[in-house]
Amino acid sequence: MPGPKILATRPLFEDARSILQEKCQVEYWREPERIPREELLARVQDKQGLVCLLTERIDEAFLRAASQLRIVANVAVGFDNIDLPACTKRGVAATNTPGVLDETTADFAWTLMMAVARRLGEGEALARSGKWTGWDLDQLVGADVWGKTLGLVGFGRIGRAMARRAGGFRMKVLYIDVRRVPEDLEKELNAEYRDMDTLLAQSDFVSVHVPLLAETQRLFTTARFARMKPTAFFINTARGSVVDEAALVHALETKKIAGAALDVYEKEPFINAGLKRPNVVLAPHIASASLETRTKMTCIAATNIRDFFDGKRPANIMNPEVLKTTE
Repeated sequence: MPGPKILATRPLFEDARSILQEKCQVEYWREPERIPREELLARVQDKQGLVCLLTERIDEAFLRAASQLRIVANVAVGFDNIDLPACTKRGVAATNTPGVLDETTADFAWTLMMAVARRLGEGEALARSGKWTGWDLDQLVGADVWGKTLGLVGFGRIGRAMARRAGGFRMKVLYIDVRRVPEDLEKELNAEYRDMDTLLAQSDFVSVHVPLLAETQRLFTTARFARMKPTAFFINTARGSVVDEAALVHALETKKIAGAALDVYEKEPFINAGLKRPNVVLAPHIASASLETRTKMTCIAATNIRDFFDGKRPANIMNPEVLKTTE
């Protein structure tokens, strides 16, 4: 008997395809460009499951078109592309892929921090240009990371992974989160709780690790950048919309901060021209982009789909209340 019909908006990795194809009929979007919205709405009409990326909006219009849909598996931790209340209202399960990318994302945030501090982007451009004339005493001098103060805005799994890395650099770690962590964890990670204003004023590096929620939308404003040291660097691997990009550009132009390193942007894939400056390191949303981690992410999404249609509770379901209506 044919299994449920699934649409995957990318081809996925082989291990994930094997999981899906055990019991499902899977259709993959294989074109190099993202699936156009109209094409997505047309193809999902007869599908019971969807494996999607952050680039696909799962909203009311989508759900109306996908009348047979029973589960959406997002290949990401964040789910700001999914209207979760709308899915719940229609009895559509929604899952994500938490946990698996924490260390990889922390690795990359650390990479960005090192790159902007040591002016790696400028140095590589010079080395490739053919105009480098050799070593000089004050050539591309940057800032040390060792022994500095790291401010972590968000102290969940990724923020804590950053704190562990900071120990190897003998950094002082400050953090802010919606709630203070237990004292024993603070001692283990050598992290100190601060309010936002104090953290910004005292940190040499400010690294953002918050989810995109109503309360974190444009969390970083002109006023907040103004509270940072003029020698400090801003790093964002969370979501672009937690930053008012115009405010960030202003802070850079007026030298309120020394530089920034970004993996995410307010209106991806558009990058504000004001950010394309020598003291800003720009990356194309690749913090989780190791082969090992992206493979694990797709396998988790595929397993969520398979388990759902096997009558099991998906491990990463975000709206478990819908299961009560399907049992």
